[in-house]
Formats: sequence, C-alpha cells, structure tokens
Amino acid sequence: MTRQRIGFIGVGLMGHGMAKNIVEKGYPLTVMANRNREPVEDLVKRGAKEARNAREVAEACDVVVICVTGAPQVEAVVNGPDGIRAGAKPGLTIIDCSTSEPTLTRRLAEELAPLGVTFLDAPLSRTPKEAWEGKLDVMTGGSEADLARVHDVIACFAGRIVHVGPTGAGHTMKIVNNFVSMGYAALYAEALSVAKANGVAPKAMNAVLSGGRMDCGFYQTFFKYVIERDENAHRFTLANAHKDMRYCANMAQAAGIANPMGNAVKNYFAMAEAQGNGGKYVPMLSDEVARWNGVNLLE
Repeated sequence: MTRQRIGFIGVGLMGHGMAKNIVEKGYPLTVMANRNREPVEDLVKRGAKEARNAREVAEACDVVVICVTGAPQVEAVVNGPDGIRAGAKPGLTIIDCSTSEPTLTRRLAEELAPLGVTFLDAPLSRTPKEAWEGKLDVMTGGSEADLARVHDVIACFAGRIVHVGPTGAGHTMKIVNNFVSMGYAALYAEALSVAKANGVAPKAMNAVLSGGRMDCGFYQTFFKYVIERDENAHRFTLANAHKDMRYCANMAQAAGIANPMGNAVKNYFAMAEAQGNGGKYVPMLSDEVARWNGVNLLE
C-alpha cells in the first residue's frame, strides 16, 4: 500500500519530535527549511527531504502538518506568497497542530474547501519530551471521516487522541486547556509567595501538596523547577502562555462570556513578558511573582 506523503512545517521544540516519529514510522517526510538548522539536519539524516518553502511542501505532499507559534504564523504559512495555498492541489489535507484561534481555523477551512483542500485542527497537550516519545495528547477538530483518513499520521506522535467536535473545536479546547493549566501556574506562583512571606518554605508547601488531592502532572513539572531548579522541567515560554491567554480573552469576548479569572491570569503573564522575561519557561513565573513581592523563594 502506498503511504501518504507527509509534510511538516515548524520543527521547533514540539515539532522536531513529532516529525521524527513520522519519518521513523515509515512515512515519506518533507520538512520546510528553518533558521534553526539543527532539527532540520537531524530529520534529513533520518530520511526526510527538505523544501525551501511551504508551497514546495504542499506540492510534494498529501498531508501537511503545521506546528507553529500561533494564529499570525498559521495565516502566513497558509496564505503567504509561497504558502501552502499556492502549492495546494485537490485532495490535500492540512493538520494544524499549532495553538491558534478558532475563528481563523474555521475561516481557513471555509476558504480552502472550494480548492478541494481539507483543513483540520489537532492542537497538542504535554511537553517536548512526550513529543519525542510519541506520547502527546491531541485534541482534534473536523469531521469523523476526514480525521479517519489521517488518524494513523496523528497517531505517530500521539499517545491519546480525542475528537472534540467540528473544525475549530480542537483549538477551542486547547485554549480552554491552557486557561486551566496557566491558571494553575499563576495560582502556584502566588501561593508560593504568600506562603514564603508567612514562614512556609517552598519545600514544606510541596511536601503537603505533592501526592495529595491537589497533585497533578502539571503540578509536578512546575514544582520540579521550584524545588530542584530544573529549568527544562516544563519547556513552555511565558510569552506563549501570554499569547494563549490573549486568545482565551478574545474567545470569551466573542461569545459574550465574562472571564475575570482569565484576565487576571493573563495579566500575570503580560507583566512577566513586559519586563523582558517572555523567553523564560512557565514555572519561572514563581520567581517573577516572588520578586514583585520582595520575596526570595531560594532562602
């Protein structure tokens, strides 16, 4: 049986591992050139081909996976001068694994449908570690028939695939998921400062919460940094967290939903990024909140 030819655009922290799993599981893979040459060269060594731009990726492939930063980058990859649309042919399927805005996802699906191109959303949860291991959680949006055609491709990098609704529902769920997780991050950071200012050290706080009813996977990666100072415990930047919380605010506003908690969480990340810390990872918010409050979590 002839295997689908897969294209991959965005071989960054998450995309490198995802693309690695696709090519290692026997799919012909074409990746787009990137300023960071290391992941591209690694994938070429594993058997992938390199294309100069998104148009060339689309021309060479049956399925194109996008894993870029956010909505503006998705728009550029699809509709730019040498974008996917320029090289698309009837039958092409695009799987957007970025964290993008549902309004853009639905618009692109509507615009591409007359060309015979299917646009699906399949955003991700978990970390680059699980991307490399092929164990990501994936939230998919689209028709059951369209998703069935690309199920095995997504399964290359997914440990769990949940179909959450029509096109755009995947990105909606991803934003809600990140609202919950970034809400926890802001809560942990504030709680650490409150506790330390009142004589309870981070290790003592962790000894109570870890293994209890408030424990979870996100808690463990967050506190792995707080307690062990492992900067790679959760490799998701404060700038990306701020971006996702802006998307959450936009989504709530468009639906007429009040989200005061969402805005409070967003402002934590906005302040951290405004002070030049957008490149730091999410657990490091604890240090920023402590500094704002004149607290030292390390003493």
